[in-house]
Amino acid sequence: MNFRYNLNDKLPPFSLAMYGLQWFLVSIPMVIILSAVISNLQGLDTAGHIFYTQKLLIIMGVGLILQVLGGHKMPVVIGPASVLLIGVLSAGSANEAQIYTAIIIGGVLLGVLYFSRLLSKIQFIFTPRIVIVIMSLIAFTLSPVILRLIFGEESHALFSLLFALSFLFLMTLANHFFKGIWKSTVVLIALVLGSIICFAVMGVPSTEAKIAGTKTSSWFVSLNFDLGTTLSFLFCYIALLINELGSVQSVGKIIKADQLDKRSERAVGVTGIMNIFAGSMGVIGPVDYSLSPGLIMATGCASRYPLIPAGIALIGCALFPSIIEYLTLIPELTMGTILLYLMATQLSASFQIIGTEKNIISSFNDSLTIGLPLMVGLILSFTPDYVLDQIPTTFRPILGNGFVMGVISVLLLEHVVFRKKRQSTSKG
Repeated sequence: MNFRYNLNDKLPPFSLAMYGLQWFLVSIPMVIILSAVISNLQGLDTAGHIFYTQKLLIIMGVGLILQVLGGHKMPVVIGPASVLLIGVLSAGSANEAQIYTAIIIGGVLLGVLYFSRLLSKIQFIFTPRIVIVIMSLIAFTLSPVILRLIFGEESHALFSLLFALSFLFLMTLANHFFKGIWKSTVVLIALVLGSIICFAVMGVPSTEAKIAGTKTSSWFVSLNFDLGTTLSFLFCYIALLINELGSVQSVGKIIKADQLDKRSERAVGVTGIMNIFAGSMGVIGPVDYSLSPGLIMATGCASRYPLIPAGIALIGCALFPSIIEYLTLIPELTMGTILLYLMATQLSASFQIIGTEKNIISSFNDSLTIGLPLMVGLILSFTPDYVLDQIPTTFRPILGNGFVMGVISVLLLEHVVFRKKRQSTSKG
């Protein structure tokens, strides 16, 4: 495909601003949604929610600029890693210091993979079956969070159910029928329209944000190492690594970027550094998103430079807490429905791999390698609290984490249990 602007083309000021605005509009919804979900999980008040969003916007803006200038150097949008929600959810009784210390260690791990040049040597671990399971587990194990967001208002339970199902269908239709840049704005449009509908039915919540309270909050968190929490997050970073590499590779192939392996390695390095800073500031870390190819194909602009003003705009938003205050009013029902849609697309992407890769499922054992870990992850995600409370605190973030146990299961099945069987089959 011939693009109007290629990878390293510098745009006229007006075009730069307009394309930058498009990237900004694609980036902002996920920051808003995941910030609200984390604030909900951690029980933050309105002032804390606003301050959390400010820090998250800064991390995403800086990370986007660094990736464009020194990382993969491609037009790839960045956002908070949804897989880290699983780590926060599974941490349970762990305090915030333990959670964000684990995120710092995860960022250090990514940095070590880059600086040690070990990334290319460990990619054999991530077979297509393992990638499918990990991508699917993210969707399955976030189901409890989605249910909590959608059905949080008991007095509007029936409306919540009808809204979620109908709006999910409408978003799917919009994604199917929308063309060009409109396809990339489905989430943004859903965020606005969904909020309006929920406000009309359930009422508009009052705004009593204590903006002054954000000034006394700390920009950095204290550190507190916990073995169970850290191990749980390290499994989440396996998924984050796969997501990072997949996003960069998909965009690189579309725009035919050179030295794609080196770009991928630098992307992992920058992502690791930004996760270290994110953990230090008490927010979840960033990852490159796979939303970029659609916008590139729709606009014909493959230049990386419009993402710089988009990153600056994200940072600029953090300077206006009064604007963020209104963003905190977005109903949980709307956010839960959008998150449900996004996880459906995540699950669909994992299934798509089965159709594009050969010999992924050629025997019952191959099917079991995918199916059994998914069932392990699903059942643990809905295990009652009274069962989880009986697990020792140190091991609870691992044994009680559906995502982690699902990943462990697929690794054992793929590389230990069925390894000899597959080797003998390939030789025969």
